[in-house]
Amino acid sequence: MYTRLRFEGVVSVRTLVIYDISDNDKRSKLREHLRNSGLRHIQYSGFLGEVNTHDRFVLSREVAKFLSCERDSIYIVPLCDRCLRLCKIVSENRKDMEDAEIEIVS
Repeated sequence: MYTRLRFEGVVSVRTLVIYDISDNDKRSKLREHLRNSGLRHIQYSGFLGEVNTHDRFVLSREVAKFLSCERDSIYIVPLCDRCLRLCKIVSENRKDMEDAEIEIVS
């Protein structure tokens, strides 16, 4: 299995993980795995957090075990600073949306 590494000076970027997993048990285990990986639950099937390149690679290998059928998918999307500045969230719920870099449209 892969080992997560933490190095001084390694740049982490905001990373969005979204998924569509049909099996309830595997979906619950994936959520727990993403929380344990330091990501924050932002939507029913979405997590966000700071992840470096190596850990994003490791995460992509680890989450594959949660796929159970052809319809299932997991997207791991690194977001550059420009992407974050262009991001807009449309929501009535402002809870957990303290990120000053993201414009919240309600």
